[in-house]
Amino acid sequence: MSDTSPLEARRRPAGAPLVIEEAAPTLADGSGRPAGAPLVIEEAAPTLADGSGRMFDRIAPRYDLLNRILSLGLDHGWRKKLVRALAPAAAGPLLDVATGTADVALALARAYETARVVGVDTSTGMLAVGRDKLRDAGLEERIGLLPADAQALPFEDASFAAATIAFGIRNVPDRARGLAEMCRVTKRGGPVVVLELGEPRAGVLAPFARAHLHAVVPRVGAWLSGADEYRYLEASVARFPAPEEFASQMRAAGIAIERVESLGFGAAHLYVGRARA
Repeated sequence: MSDTSPLEARRRPAGAPLVIEEAAPTLADGSGRPAGAPLVIEEAAPTLADGSGRMFDRIAPRYDLLNRILSLGLDHGWRKKLVRALAPAAAGPLLDVATGTADVALALARAYETARVVGVDTSTGMLAVGRDKLRDAGLEERIGLLPADAQALPFEDASFAAATIAFGIRNVPDRARGLAEMCRVTKRGGPVVVLELGEPRAGVLAPFARAHLHAVVPRVGAWLSGADEYRYLEASVARFPAPEEFASQMRAAGIAIERVESLGFGAAHLYVGRARA
């Protein structure tokens, strides 16, 4: 008996057609394909507007400006709150997941002058912008930027005193796995802090914030980056779970929630927790 499967798939580059070869000629099947010819199944070409690292590579040069638009210019102050939430654990090595252009990594290094900081992201384009910032700030020796997937962090258990992610967890395909990984690499009792945008659901100003998200953001964002990419970003914010539901997801991943703070009339939330395991 042959040890090869009757159907054998070739390895192929991402987005290339999937070619399945039949082991032996077959009778004509009415498809117009000659007997024994490879069966070619065309896969849809991957889109750039899918939240992947490649999508963020494309918008990397203008990402910081796009964040200003998404957050109504409030994101800088929100990051300060995230940074303060790490004290006093921030004396040890710190991890920033989905670091993007390294805004949080830089803020952590400046706030905690003895701490070493590691930032990871799947977008090499975003990391390139971040490295330029590190060089300009003179902080290349204290901050390391690495390409890595939030769902499979390349670090040993309990490697960091604290872990953060800002405006990135909504783009992680397996959110539960990403949160569990952040918990895994953080020392027991260390802060695990998430800052994320969401669609305002309550309050007097909620209708105006939603109008900004669904009307202003797509138009200005498309002008700056590309319609498809910014439509994705808008949709990712709109479908992010309510604060109570996301806090429950963090607990399920092994993170003990200390507090959830609403920011910008509900346009964002700061989730402060501790690694339990």
